[in-house]
Amino acid sequence: MSLNDLFGQIPGWGEYVPSFVQMLIIAFVPALLVVLAVLTPVGIMGVYAERRWSAFMQDRLGPNRVGLPIWFDGWQRDYTGKPWYIKLWGLGQGIADGVKLLGKEDFVPPGGDAFLFLSAPLVVFAGALGIFAALPMSDGLIAADVNVGVFYILAVGAVEIIGVLMAGWASNNKWSLLGAMREVAQVVAYEIPMAMTALCPVILVGSLQMTEIIAFQQGGLNMWGIDVVGPELAQWGLGWNLWRAFPVNVVAMVIFYICVLANLKRAPFDLPEAESELVSGFLTEYSGMRWSLFFLAEYGAMFALSGITATLFLGGWGSGPVFGALSLVPVETIDLGVGMLKWTTVAGIAEFSWKTVLLMLLMINIRWTLPRLRIDQVMSLCYKYFVPFAMGCILLNGLAAVMGS
Repeated sequence: MSLNDLFGQIPGWGEYVPSFVQMLIIAFVPALLVVLAVLTPVGIMGVYAERRWSAFMQDRLGPNRVGLPIWFDGWQRDYTGKPWYIKLWGLGQGIADGVKLLGKEDFVPPGGDAFLFLSAPLVVFAGALGIFAALPMSDGLIAADVNVGVFYILAVGAVEIIGVLMAGWASNNKWSLLGAMREVAQVVAYEIPMAMTALCPVILVGSLQMTEIIAFQQGGLNMWGIDVVGPELAQWGLGWNLWRAFPVNVVAMVIFYICVLANLKRAPFDLPEAESELVSGFLTEYSGMRWSLFFLAEYGAMFALSGITATLFLGGWGSGPVFGALSLVPVETIDLGVGMLKWTTVAGIAEFSWKTVLLMLLMINIRWTLPRLRIDQVMSLCYKYFVPFAMGCILLNGLAAVMGS
């Protein structure tokens, strides 16, 4: 049943509710479901994973103290006289942080622009949320399979920079403004090689549509005009765009992934909020839930852009070891009692999840491994190295596409 049919069962829906209001409500429901079912859990688990992994790398304790007290008559206290706790491996830390942030003051700095200051976190959050609309998570699990999917993702992902600039300008703080201007310079620069390398798979596929890019990688592998792998082996991951025009697309994926880190303001590209010289950059004057919206958007964008990287170069949900194993099993559907669920949907979720989570964990690893670059090094890396290499990748992929046609 579609959302139109579902809402149509509400008495007076078609008679008393204006058509434009119906469109707004129907468009709002999927967005709300993405926030509640995907973006919020991703943000909470991303913060938890970052804390635990950074503690492991630095050989220190991570969040493992927040738990739930157990109250039993005669057993409520241990030998120290304190209550027994279920520590839940530190999973309660996210709940504790949420309660803490909800209780903080919603502060607007004196002399700042209140409207822009309060709106900036929402703009940043909307930019991260918009990417999920064209993110293919499995067979049939995509909100909007638009025919300009890659272009849409690059365009919507750039909306975040507007919110960051609003936050820095409206804070009436020179450190916040400097951080925002750094972000503008950095993101605008790295969007150039990021877009170029994203076009490398597009040139091979001949389409900007995300599902077409996935379907193309399920076919055989043609490398420089030579058919190397058939469709049967391609299901195991040998048909990925990463292997096409080899080794050009390996370089293209590395450049794309590093540009993603720069767009996310992740270390070693965290200059917009560099504590050593800018206190906390454009976030300096924010607190409470508005501060947390910036980080929820960051972890949501980490997940989404990791999924986009996996879709463009690693076959997305459509090929890999899980799909290869599925090809050996002659089962097509699962009877759940409420309908038939495709095995391809289950396998697609598994494929998409392990690739995306692995790329996301790599981002966390890089943050706690590499030192922060200087701003001149950041810009030199982009314009002197990434842009020329990205141009070369486009030209060589065009040559590979012509040779394979």
